[in-house]
Formats: sequence, structure tokens, C-alpha cells
Amino acid sequence: MLVKPKTLEAREFARPTIGPDDGLLRIEACGICGSDYEQYEGAQPPHEDYTPFPVIPGHEPLGVIEEIGANARQRWGVREGDRVAVRSGYGCGRCEACSRWEPRLCRKRGGTYGYTDVNKPPQLWGGYAELMYLSPYTVLKKMDPKIPAGVAVMFNPLAAGLSWAASVPGTGPGDRVVVLGAGQRGLCSVIAARAAGAKQVVITGLSRDAQKLALARELGADATVNAETDDVVARVREITGGGAEVVVDTTPYAPQSLNHAIAIAVRKGRVVVAGLKGMRPARELPVDDVIYKELTIRGVLSMPVDDTFRAIDIIESGRYPFAKMHTYSLPLEQAEDAIHALAGQIPGVNPVHLAIVPGAPRVALGQVSRES
Repeated sequence: MLVKPKTLEAREFARPTIGPDDGLLRIEACGICGSDYEQYEGAQPPHEDYTPFPVIPGHEPLGVIEEIGANARQRWGVREGDRVAVRSGYGCGRCEACSRWEPRLCRKRGGTYGYTDVNKPPQLWGGYAELMYLSPYTVLKKMDPKIPAGVAVMFNPLAAGLSWAASVPGTGPGDRVVVLGAGQRGLCSVIAARAAGAKQVVITGLSRDAQKLALARELGADATVNAETDDVVARVREITGGGAEVVVDTTPYAPQSLNHAIAIAVRKGRVVVAGLKGMRPARELPVDDVIYKELTIRGVLSMPVDDTFRAIDIIESGRYPFAKMHTYSLPLEQAEDAIHALAGQIPGVNPVHLAIVPGAPRVALGQVSRES
């Protein structure tokens, strides 16, 4: 449980009593992304969908139905023992859509798993746990149990890539796509852009991302750029022959990347901003370039349900080497290690994708950097 910034504590809660409309999930794996680190640091701005502290983190849960009520069994089309992928947001239960048991149409989500006040009964609202409560207004989908849990749980970053690099900017044949950042969502954006028929896909990364950039080429990138040794804008313009119709910024804690995105985008280009900057402002933002180029700049926080379900279908298809993207599965006891590792704060450790897996063996990751 995250009780305050940088403070995770192990807690035990009573097993919830499950009624006819709700359920209980036994967690197999919970994915970790950059927002977990920002949540841990206390670097996220207040938002109506979540409570900062105290919470049980974990908004990318995958698990097996442990217990389920009769109405929920019929509504969700699952039963005890089924593996399911769970969407992070759940319905409010008060609007017209929720009254018709259609939480996907809920205009105001009731909350977000991993960000719900732990004092709200029945407490188990996050994926860093052995069991997680399933609200009646949850959106979930059955998933193939034969896929390794660390791979199956990647439905969330893949859904983000499908949304941010394809659905939101309307990527299609003839578009040049540049992805800033070679993390898990950047790599999934490469997959999405290529699947959407992009003419060219370029991705940027750091010197320590050499293996990630090599994997990006395997996933469909035509070219890679080292943001530490190259002039990003000049090199990308050279590779693309002038710039890109679609630029997806997934870089965390790097506010100046938005300036790069604007410079790279061609006239009428679409810029999608997904990498949270820890509330740090971009300096000297070239507003006139936005106007003269008539750019569309779109911030994205989550993704539509359709993209989540499509991501599950793609993982189940086996068309892409997702196993190469999953780096470590760590037990609950190493949740802090996992967060630090993903943030690049453990020397010599640069994972693509991490998951918390209850009961997994401990992993030796080295020492957390003093700078953390």
C-alpha cells in the first residue's frame, strides 16, 4: 500500500464478501508503467478519478476469477477459474449508462484501480496484491490462459500504442510516424503504426537503449535515432525527408520533447503527447510554429475499450515477439525495486517491461542509484 510519496508498506485486509453483482480477482500479474513511478514519487497532479494516498497501486491487472456473483457471471460472461484482463477504470454506478449495466459508456468513471482510496470498502482496489475486488461496473475480457502471465499482461501498453500511434492520430498509408521514446509504450507504438500501414516509422532513444532500439527494428521500425549523440530534429528530418505527419511523444520527465515533436511535425501534422513530465513545464514552446503549421496537438491519458480488446486479440494471435519485451517478473516484496528499475535508477538495469507477480521468486537487480 502506498501510504505517502516513496513509502510502500505491506498490509493485510479481510477477504471481501462477494454479492450477486461483483467479483474477486486472484492477481496473476500487474504491469508497471511510468505512471506507477510518478504515483510513487507523488508527482501526479490531482485528478477527479483517483485518490493519491493511501492506495493499493496497480492499474494494469491480469488474473483469474476467484469468486463471482451470479449476476456478474452472466453480465461478464465469465466464471470462476477464467483468466481475465481488467480495464483500469470502472463505472460510477450512478449514471444512465451504469444503470443499464453499460459501464463502457459511463461518462464519469467511478474510479480507477490502483488509484482508489483504500478506505473505501472493500479496500482491495489495486493490482499490487494477491486479491483485487471487482466492482459491478468493471470492464474486463477473457484471455487465453496458455500465454505466460508476463506477456499476457502487456495488453495495457499495447492498447496504449494502438490508440496513441494509430486510432487517435488517424494513421494510415502514406503517413510518416516518429515515436519519441523507446520504452514499452514507445515500442508498442511502433507495432501500432506499422499495423496501421504507415509509410515509414522512426523511433528515438538514449544510448543505454541500444537493445530496445534493436528490438524496435524487429517490431517494424525503419530507423532509430540516438537522442544523446544526434541532433534529434535534424536527424529525423534527414531520415524522413523533411518530417513526419504523426509524432508520438512517449518520453517521461522530458518536457522539451514536445518542442522536438513540434519541430519534426510537417504542416497539418498530428502530435500526440503521452509521456507525463512530472508537472515540469516545457520551456520556450514554439507557439508560432504550431499556428503556421496548423498542427493538431492531442494529450492522451488512457485508451478506448475497443483498443484494449484489440490488444488482447493481437497478443493472443502470437504475431509479435512480446516475450522479448517482457524483462522481469518480480514478487510483491520487490514492488519498490520494480518501480526504481523501470525509472532507470538501478545501474546496469534497463528493462522494457516489468510486472508484479505474487509469489514470483526474487530477482537480483543490484542497488538503487543514490540519485533516486
